[in-house]
Amino acid sequence: MTASSALSRRGFLGTSLLFVAGAAVACSSNPQEAASAKGAKVTLTQWYHQYGEEGTQAAVKRYAEEFTKDNPDIAVNVVWGADTSQYETKLNAALLGADAPDVFELGDFRAEMARKGQLEPLDDVYGAAKSGFVKADLDYLTVDGKIYGMKTIDDIMMLFYRKSMLKKAGVSVPTTFAELTDAAKKLTDGDVKGLFVGNDGVGDSPYLLAWSQGKDLIDGKKVVYADAARSIGGLRDLHADKSVLLGFTTDWYDAGAFTQGATAMQWCGLWALPTVEKELGDDFGVAPWPAYDSAGKPVARLGGWTQAVNAKSKHVAEAKKYLQWLWIKQADIQIDWAVKYGFHVPPQTEVAAKTPELSKGPAKDAVTIGTKYGISFPAEWTQAMQAEFIAAASDIAKGAAPEKTLKKAQSKAQSDLDKQMG
Repeated sequence: MTASSALSRRGFLGTSLLFVAGAAVACSSNPQEAASAKGAKVTLTQWYHQYGEEGTQAAVKRYAEEFTKDNPDIAVNVVWGADTSQYETKLNAALLGADAPDVFELGDFRAEMARKGQLEPLDDVYGAAKSGFVKADLDYLTVDGKIYGMKTIDDIMMLFYRKSMLKKAGVSVPTTFAELTDAAKKLTDGDVKGLFVGNDGVGDSPYLLAWSQGKDLIDGKKVVYADAARSIGGLRDLHADKSVLLGFTTDWYDAGAFTQGATAMQWCGLWALPTVEKELGDDFGVAPWPAYDSAGKPVARLGGWTQAVNAKSKHVAEAKKYLQWLWIKQADIQIDWAVKYGFHVPPQTEVAAKTPELSKGPAKDAVTIGTKYGISFPAEWTQAMQAEFIAAASDIAKGAAPEKTLKKAQSKAQSDLDKQMG
């Protein structure tokens, strides 16, 4: 699940505009006829979910219009659609019918869609530019050796810490899980808790613990997260001394607990950084989740939306041309999309380096963290797997035996994966 999917969105608008040779007109019942009247030979339909940030709808329409100016033979019909909770359901239904979009967003990339032949490989779209993309993004979008999507933004999730609180407690930024638990305990003082990872006290921590031990959730055709029983078992230690903040008025993806002084450290996302900076000035820093131990590695979770091409589109070549123009060649647009309507990172490292808003302080540190330590869910990871895994981790936090509990959940997840693999 992407971080942005946790945020509230408004309902389905069903509005769209057709861009032809630089002019915006209301979408007719026959978009192709309208496009032809202006000289366009092909009309692409592009679906977006409904972003909550002001200005996003106008921006994507402007991008489409600019593309048509450069490519007068191709019109783009932008459909601004359902909120996050409804978007995937509507997209899946559309892909089974005759009116499926040519280009569309995916909040959670699914390898199953590629294996079913719904997604067009995009290796030729990347071309030589492939080496300039964050490796974790490419790994996430690769299925059986081919790349099937293109990230449009990276949402970096990381650890925010309050400098003054750490200094007062004589605590350094944690570099191992043992240091994290020790720091959380020392930073807990009265109404202030040491760490906030979510109102359930679990949040992303089970994934982070597994990855920071050097383990994964899925390896090829096998679900393997029970291999991380040792690190995930650390949840019991983290909760044992009551240093984890529980049940705050907002959840982990909102920085309220951190900015209001309810916690000294919080797992949150880059999108919250402008708010944190406004409230706390320079009294904060960001860091990856620490390595589990000396044999492990620091990690940060990467979320964000992906665009893909419908493999059954009648205009695959034109759709791929559009994606390449938009998300590889247009650095100015990529920067605009990343930081003018929210706060994200362009997935191309060179473009991120050119983004003024990401050039200093914690924002610059966040970009480095995402590039060096970023990791995404496996493309085979499903919501059912996620629910079972989090439920198991929650039981472990309350004292359940880690290995036994994880193996039981892993068995169910393996059945899900087996169905995917056919």
